[in-house]
Amino acid sequence: MDKESSMIPWDAIEEEYAGLFPSECGMPAKPLRMALGALLIQKKYDYSDRELVEQIQMNPYYQYFIGLHGFQMEHPFAPSLLVEFRKRLTEEKLTEINEMIIENNKHDDSNTPSDGNNSGSSDEDQPDNSNAGTMIIDASCAPQNIEFPQDVNLLNEARENLDAIICSICYVYNLKRPRMCRENARKDYLSLAKSRKRSAKKIRKAIKKQLQYIRRDRKYIDWLASYGYCPDEKQMERLAVLDKLVEQQPYMHDNSTHTVENRIVSISQPYIRPIVRGKSKAPVEFGAKLDLSVENGLGRIEKISFEAYNESEVLIPAIERYRERNGHYPERVLADRIYRNRINLAYCKERGIRLAGPALGRPGKDAVVDKRTEYIDSVDRIEVRRKFGLSKHSHGLGLIMTKREDTTRSSIVLSIISMNLDSLLRLSLFQKLILIFSRYNCCYILCESIG
Repeated sequence: MDKESSMIPWDAIEEEYAGLFPSECGMPAKPLRMALGALLIQKKYDYSDRELVEQIQMNPYYQYFIGLHGFQMEHPFAPSLLVEFRKRLTEEKLTEINEMIIENNKHDDSNTPSDGNNSGSSDEDQPDNSNAGTMIIDASCAPQNIEFPQDVNLLNEARENLDAIICSICYVYNLKRPRMCRENARKDYLSLAKSRKRSAKKIRKAIKKQLQYIRRDRKYIDWLASYGYCPDEKQMERLAVLDKLVEQQPYMHDNSTHTVENRIVSISQPYIRPIVRGKSKAPVEFGAKLDLSVENGLGRIEKISFEAYNESEVLIPAIERYRERNGHYPERVLADRIYRNRINLAYCKERGIRLAGPALGRPGKDAVVDKRTEYIDSVDRIEVRRKFGLSKHSHGLGLIMTKREDTTRSSIVLSIISMNLDSLLRLSLFQKLILIFSRYNCCYILCESIG
């Protein structure tokens, strides 16, 4: 933790974002280092909120990382405060912090081991207005921790939510509850849920019954509202989600399809959408889609969206941001085939950027293919897939546990920051080994010359 702490410019980050944690009245606010450090520890070791506070209480290294001046046996903060940390450290703020961490360790890039793509070359070694360096970009999905969305299960959950809203209204206004047939609805749902073989006819029949129960409950709520017995604000938000779900499900039931625009796959997290990835393990994933660019071994998130989008739209803005950071365009861009459309190819050709990959269309008779260059490009492009694998396996990107849309976005960026810190730590260790080896080699050569 000491090495990783030295790679983060705590003072600069605290000075820039201390206003996110004001303490105008009441208890004094927690420092930004405590908030960011605790969230990074949670990402690295996959602790729950309550478990994280207990681990910090017992571990002096964790306490040093979050900025405590000495070891203490008291809890540094309540577990519920982590939710506020994630709310205040938004996606935009964490993206800027990631840039500050990369900029703080930029002086080490000259010692980056060469991979054949000139990624470690600096601006001083290049002539003015010339392209230099390599940018690697690819897209992936950060799966959300939700139940697999089956239509019958979603409708049963929607019916239970409507029943709870009706009971709450009747309890608040001291009214007699209407007849909702909850036992029959539950029985109809379990008859399908417990069956071993589910035929298409049986599933459609169960969906139709649940829709009938939902329409009846929704009429009860409208009838109560007509007399002034309205749900509260949170219940109204949930009703808006349920109304959209009930609008989508009959359409899919009547048209025998599973595709609809802005399909709701989770009632508690309605912002999540199905992302078709076409992978053999998981053809469809449920979560946020993100584009990650890798430069000098460190990752930056170019776009996060819960809606499915075409990755080719991200390439040109990513290249322009590369130019803003470095003062020149990259010499080459390593990307998947989907990024190689006519607009992107024309854009790269106009600026002297080599967009790696085969040409569009059928190859000509006299086309010359540099197999060695293609092999080097394909090998170097593996770096971005390695970053995705590392962040999903060891830094929490493989399963996002947060519930809110804003905290989910913050959690994704935190995974990339944690992954970058791990990469910087490995790079510093590699540089020390190179330094030790070079000194040993010099001593060996000197002894040989004397002998």
